[in-house]
Amino acid sequence: MRRSGHDHRCPWVSRLTGTVGVGLAVVAAAALLAGCAGSDDTSSGTPATAGSSAGAAGSPAASPSPSSTAAECPELIFRDPELAFELRRTMSAIYAGEADLGECLATATRIKDGDFESWYREWDATAEHFRRVGDRALKVGHQVTARDAYYRAATYYRTGEFFLHGEPDDPRIVATWQKGRDAFVAAAELDTRPFERVKIPYDDTTLPGYYYRTEEAAGGETPPLLIVQTGFDGCQEELHPYAVAAVERGYNVLTFEGPGQGEVIRVQGIGFRHDWEHVVEQVVDYAAGRADVDADRIALWGISLGGYLAPRAAAFDHRLAACVADGAMFDVGEVLLAGLEKGGAVPAGMTVKELREYLGSDPPQYNKAIHEQMKVSTTARWQNEHGMYVFKAGSPALFWADFTAFSLRGVAEKITCPTLVCWGVADSFDPGGRQAKHLYRELTCPKTLMGFTQRYEAGDHCQLGAFALSFGRKFDWLDEVMRPRQ
Repeated sequence: MRRSGHDHRCPWVSRLTGTVGVGLAVVAAAALLAGCAGSDDTSSGTPATAGSSAGAAGSPAASPSPSSTAAECPELIFRDPELAFELRRTMSAIYAGEADLGECLATATRIKDGDFESWYREWDATAEHFRRVGDRALKVGHQVTARDAYYRAATYYRTGEFFLHGEPDDPRIVATWQKGRDAFVAAAELDTRPFERVKIPYDDTTLPGYYYRTEEAAGGETPPLLIVQTGFDGCQEELHPYAVAAVERGYNVLTFEGPGQGEVIRVQGIGFRHDWEHVVEQVVDYAAGRADVDADRIALWGISLGGYLAPRAAAFDHRLAACVADGAMFDVGEVLLAGLEKGGAVPAGMTVKELREYLGSDPPQYNKAIHEQMKVSTTARWQNEHGMYVFKAGSPALFWADFTAFSLRGVAEKITCPTLVCWGVADSFDPGGRQAKHLYRELTCPKTLMGFTQRYEAGDHCQLGAFALSFGRKFDWLDEVMRPRQ
């Protein structure tokens, strides 16, 4: 773990010493953290296409959304924005049969609002219950009931583990993650869709992956491959709804976890890195070497922070035939610095490089301010606890210093494959879609900007809670590029 900063001579340190205080923590937390408040953006969310090879406008599912303004996220059980968001995220799994409404609501009503321990305890209890339901059903030969119960148990274990990362050595992290992973694998192996656990060679170790196969294409044609990856805080089991939707449309699917994600951080102890091309190059090497993969038809779909990671990889690996930035992020440091400047927490004219150098010095006043904010904000607490965990950073300042290196500046224009950039009007990670639109402007490849409104609650981060609507539009775009058998 990275324990302390390095000594350097940043000209801004002396000027910042007297400036940074609680206000810095507040603004830093607000600059990039999720919440439930809707954006003031009044965009219609209509897709804008420039030079795209994907003329999906003729598809009913891909047609522009009706104009509507962003609405405030409605309260559901919780007033705390972080718990409300994660409940919506969990309930999104209902679409794929991997959660159920009554089970989610019943569990949520038992949780003390804003309390991470209560959150873990109640979701874990629900997960344990449905794992036992699955075990009993399997024992007497009811495989469909067992499969469905295991899928739901996997979702609830994953939900319960989510807020545990403030104590990286907490044994419940790995234990709960593993129970969720095992329940998911048990379900997938009972499913009718062909499923394979794979190990992807990576540096001197391997990355975990799941491979899903569609039916063989007519005439023996090899189906296109869709690689799907998560982002800052996900596990690949959560990607199953994407895999199912893709398989139904005629794709083979490979999901994987890289540094900072899922098993790779929890068991292998490998933290995030900004140069994600180093990761995806090896994933594509593995995929292209399979006999059931057409190396000329491989697409990459990145979700949440994957909306930075996937374009970053596509800029350097031109074997990719399409890229989806689903919740696009252009420059983390730019967002953080803009928030700090707006709040008056840093001198005007400071650059991202200078901010990174300052944070890399591990300034005590910054860390103290952040820790004070973490006491009163579950959003600040979770973001910083989880960020330190997945970046293996010893302090909030060191986490943010590393995170500011995540940038597509000078990189995005290197992408050559058709690229879909998605945003939502109520996405508090990217208010107004500013980061998504910035990425879109920088692209020189065939490109499409696809926005989602709140008319049917599709404007939230990665369209959580609106998979049916958003999958129709996103996959129709991908189909026009990749032409799978349907």
